[in-house]
Amino acid sequence: MAFKSDLDTMILAVLRTESMHGYEIAKAIKQRSAEVLKVGEGQLYPALHILERDGLVKAEWEQQLGKPAKKIYSITEAGAKKLAKQKKEWDSFVAGVGAILNLEGGHV
Repeated sequence: MAFKSDLDTMILAVLRTESMHGYEIAKAIKQRSAEVLKVGEGQLYPALHILERDGLVKAEWEQQLGKPAKKIYSITEAGAKKLAKQKKEWDSFVAGVGAILNLEGGHV
């Protein structure tokens, strides 16, 4: 699995629960992964733009009093379907790796 598609999956998973802006997405990935995964702006925003272009997320500008507007992202129906497919693939991958790592009575 390539990091890019994994990042897309993580973004969609975070947006599944609520809409948020880019910084919140990066923060949620970091927090939900117990700080194992960190996503920089240089990775996050290009991925968000591609997800938006592909119709997997939508974005709306939210005005803020006395501050610049911020772009809020949310998952679309197509994004939810893609996430479900990616989750099945991840579950299969994790099971396969787990089976290899947890061989009982096997040779190391």
